[in-house]
Amino acid sequence: MLKLIRRRAPSARRFARDERGTQLVELAVVLPVLLVLFGTAAEFGRFFYTYQTLSKATRAGARYLTIKTPNTTDEKAQNLVVYGNTEGTGEPVVSGLTPDMVRVARTGENPAMPDRVTVRIEGYAYRPLFNIVPTSGDRGSLNINVDPSTTMKFFSTIPS
Repeated sequence: MLKLIRRRAPSARRFARDERGTQLVELAVVLPVLLVLFGTAAEFGRFFYTYQTLSKATRAGARYLTIKTPNTTDEKAQNLVVYGNTEGTGEPVVSGLTPDMVRVARTGENPAMPDRVTVRIEGYAYRPLFNIVPTSGDRGSLNINVDPSTTMKFFSTIPS
């Protein structure tokens, strides 16, 4: 029996020193963490792009309204925000954006010649690619409401 134990002891030591397969174990531990980090970075970049696009669209709509006459229709500005042109043709600048989400508000003492115009996007929900939370209605969803707005002062050639 003692002879049998001595024979197994060297093989157990050899097995403890054997490093074959350790890289596979390390990969199995590190790969999920790296995938989560890369997915998070991609999702953040996509959200930032969407927010910047919507913010620039509201800026373009507000600028359009400030250089036009006060009776310019809001529908043209809404189309400019959503589609990038006043005719309302083509694809939206961000998927899921509609003209109904764009609000235009004018402020000032004189309604015929307001001081400022505000263009706001309300109700746009950013939907992540990696929505891993099971949804039941709005509970548990990773959707984020994005509501950018821009306020600009009207340009006027009429002396005050």
